[in-house]
Formats: sequence, C-alpha cells, structure tokens
Amino acid sequence: MISLMDLSKADGNDYQELADNLINKYGRLDGLLLNAAILGDRSPISQYDVSTWVNTIHVNLTSQFILTKSLLPSLEKSKSASVIFTTSGVGKIGKAFWGAYSVSKFGVEGLCQILADEYQNDKTIRFNCINPGAIQTKMRKSAYPLEDPKKLLTPEDILDKYVWLMSDSSKEIDGQSIDCQ
Repeated sequence: MISLMDLSKADGNDYQELADNLINKYGRLDGLLLNAAILGDRSPISQYDVSTWVNTIHVNLTSQFILTKSLLPSLEKSKSASVIFTTSGVGKIGKAFWGAYSVSKFGVEGLCQILADEYQNDKTIRFNCINPGAIQTKMRKSAYPLEDPKKLLTPEDILDKYVWLMSDSSKEIDGQSIDCQ
C-alpha cells in the first residue's frame, strides 16, 4: 500500500484517511519513519520570507506532529512499535542562515522527547531521533552546492542504523537522538 501525500497541502482528513486505510488493511503499525523535509531559505532571519518560513515549519514539523498523532492508535495496537524522526545537527545547535529548517528540527527533537516522556509507562512504543549527518542527497546539494558529493556517505551507508532502531534489538532505546556519523 503506497499512499502519496503532499504534506504542504494535506489536511486532517487526509491524515485520518491514511490512518483508517492502514488499520483496515494491516490492523496495526509496527514502525513509523518520519523523514520528509524541505530546506527552506538559507538566508538571515531578518530577510527570511514569511511564507517560506511557514511552509518549511509546516512540512518539517507540523505535518510530522499530525501524522504521528493520527497514527498513534495504529501504533498502540503493536506489541513493539518504533517511531523514528529524522533530525539534523542544526536542530541541536543553532547555526546562522539555517532559519526555519533549523527551528523545525529543534521542534522535531522536542516532539520526540515529549512523546517518549508521555509514553514512558507504555513500553510498547518508543520514540527516537536519528541525525544522518552529511549524506549524498538533493537537499544536501542545495545547501552545499560546492561540496564534493563523492566525499559523502550515501543513504544506503547509514540504513543499518535505521533498521536497528526500528528492530527489537533496540527495544530499550527511547527518547534518544542518535548521530549516524
């Protein structure tokens, strides 16, 4: 079941429809990887376009909140569910010219921590963040156009960290932010 959703335009009904379809087809959800993000502007806050800011925060943070909230009932039906948020180094330490992207990743880190704390007595769902680091992606190329991509790891190079965090091998890891590099 592949369901495409434009996170910049989706509304509550779209998220609920996805959750309902998932439950109807599978009965539960054992894992959720939240990896969608947009870069936004690389400009100083004083010059940041307001609509770009709002859209970046919406796609990178608000949509992840709505999707997670909508899918919590499906996750609660699992005996061992893992939710992984993808974060960034600029979501841990603010950096000039990273604007809404950085703020959204700070928010993702906070959302993950809050969920882990709220579910601390329910050991069937765990919430963690992964910071992939410098990876060969279109977004990285946009952020660092002069960087040699051959010097970077590929997404496949770090996939094992995601698989491990999704598996029961990491069952005791909860509320953490893990750096891949």
